[in-house]
Amino acid sequence: MTDIEPPELPRGIALAWGVAANPQRGPKREMSVEKIVEAAVELADGEGIGAVSMAAVAARLGFTPMSLYRYVSAKDDLLLLMQEEATGLPPESHLEVEGWRARLLALYEAQILVYLRHPWILSLPISGSPITPNSSAWLDASLAALDDTPLTADERMAVALAITGHARWCGIVQAGYSEQSRSSGLSAEEVAMREASLFDRVISAEEFPALRRAIEDGVFLSPADPFRFAVERTLDGVAAYLDGLDRGEQHRVSEEWVALDAAELAGDKRLKEAQKASRDAEKALRAARKLERQALREARERVAKARKSG
Repeated sequence: MTDIEPPELPRGIALAWGVAANPQRGPKREMSVEKIVEAAVELADGEGIGAVSMAAVAARLGFTPMSLYRYVSAKDDLLLLMQEEATGLPPESHLEVEGWRARLLALYEAQILVYLRHPWILSLPISGSPITPNSSAWLDASLAALDDTPLTADERMAVALAITGHARWCGIVQAGYSEQSRSSGLSAEEVAMREASLFDRVISAEEFPALRRAIEDGVFLSPADPFRFAVERTLDGVAAYLDGLDRGEQHRVSEEWVALDAAELAGDKRLKEAQKASRDAEKALRAARKLERQALREARERVAKARKSG
């Protein structure tokens, strides 16, 4: 047993779980936390997260900003509740498919749809584990999909986080393309063609040989989904790991997180200056190598011309 008192729930999290104290005064039936959050989500969906402020939400509801603060006392709490509302619960349909892999893929696809419907979620900072009902339900669903596997608790969490990470990265890219399409008036295909054209103009075989080959192979215009390929290969790895456990191999989970050295985090001035000098030297080296390749190419062209004229 311990005498340490558990920390009090922050108000935003308490509101999400429905255990926060209600305001003692202010508009009653006309105003509620739910109505405030719904209005804020509608505002973000229509105009982006930058349009969301307590004043803007209050105006949308026909109240003063001060009346909102009686229900949601800080904008950070409002953003947390907006994310919770927009995230919603994982679809029951993922339970209709059989097997851990199929269920994780169904959850992966459903998460991407959430990001595409509410792309502003992706701009909110990640400040820790999801301690709200809906976010917890998504994590619970991913962990439950792995219930019948021999994975340890740590391993199940690692797989669940990997799938969530794949979905978030796919959502970031797809939402970015959708925003480009919306703001430019171009179709998704036209946006892809413009991007491919820009890469074609600036990427040379001498400086970026592998990327140049990829461009010439048409990767930027390919209909293939690289994110689905990546998540499938991740699940291939999990399947192979499970096969190994079935054969009696040992569990293998990394014991440590990747961490910066304390000196990196301390912001030491001399260390920063040394790092900047190192980056500048790397830039100078890249520039020198570029000049070398250019000179070599020009020399080859001169030799070829000389041979032709001779």
